[in-house]
Amino acid sequence: MEKHYDFEVRIAYADTDRMGVVYYANYLVLFERGRTEFMRNAGLRYRDLEEKQRLFMPVMEAHADYLAPARYDDLIRVRTFLGELGGAHVVFRHEIYLVETDALVARGHTKHAVVNLLWRPTRFPDDLRHTLQPFLSL
Repeated sequence: MEKHYDFEVRIAYADTDRMGVVYYANYLVLFERGRTEFMRNAGLRYRDLEEKQRLFMPVMEAHADYLAPARYDDLIRVRTFLGELGGAHVVFRHEIYLVETDALVARGHTKHAVVNLLWRPTRFPDDLRHTLQPFLSL
């Protein structure tokens, strides 16, 4: 079983800044898309966590390192890993590559609290932990 999830997407003109490279904040959007697809691939939909389990995972920390530019019309690969599964938090690691050259253009992580409807920290339920544990990649 793969411990990461990959998806590819082509950079749209709207994703770039005046210099013709991906605007820095858009990497965080790509991280979010990767995290959402990682969870879906693991059998968990964010919508179900929120609507059925009444659990939310707000970002409490985000970090990105920009290593090389990605430009309009580049095809990129977003790779997402589960880096840490704490009692009431989870950390995802992200890497973004140019598909054509396999060059790493950005990497980073996001840390998420696990909270209930009242926005109080809550432990990850055992069934969800059991689902995610096999994907943990240190």
